[in-house]
Amino acid sequence: MMEHSGDVITVLTTDHRQMEEIFAELEALRGAGRDDRRKELADKVIIELVGHTVAEEAYLYPAARRHLPDGDALADRAVAEHAQVERLMKDLERAEPGDPVFDHLLDRLIAEVRHHVREEESRIFPDLVRYVEPEDLVSLGGKIRMIKKIGPTRPHPAAPGSPAAGKLLAPGTGLVDRVRDLLTGRGRD
Repeated sequence: MMEHSGDVITVLTTDHRQMEEIFAELEALRGAGRDDRRKELADKVIIELVGHTVAEEAYLYPAARRHLPDGDALADRAVAEHAQVERLMKDLERAEPGDPVFDHLLDRLIAEVRHHVREEESRIFPDLVRYVEPEDLVSLGGKIRMIKKIGPTRPHPAAPGSPAAGKLLAPGTGLVDRVRDLLTGRGRD
């Protein structure tokens, strides 16, 4: 994925658009006999989604809880959606593109993520602009970019679910995941 800078909303919206591009390519390849490419793209989207969700849980949702009038409810709903997406990613990782279950899991994952993105962009992001100082939004963007560089690349649905635990585990888990990726070639373009 392309490196980007800016405030938290720009960083996360850019991620959303890049994931949508991968989703569109995955959907276009359905039935095209390109199972190896579909597996590569599924791995790529999982890597990006894991980093994205860890970053949101570490920084975006705590900021929403602190600053937004209904921040606790919004963050709780988003974290619950992340848990569902993480289970789907774990199952998708084990599936093979030629198996019908792969398409079923992929369809569910894409639908869940698209719904989550719509909620975030229509509810959380506008309120962040309204209630958070611009320099704080830029600071959050930098923190999110940083944790994505060191965080996990694989779903870990059994890991502790709190953002604080995720921040503590992300560097160690991220290192292990990145070594595994290097050894297997996963995520390489």
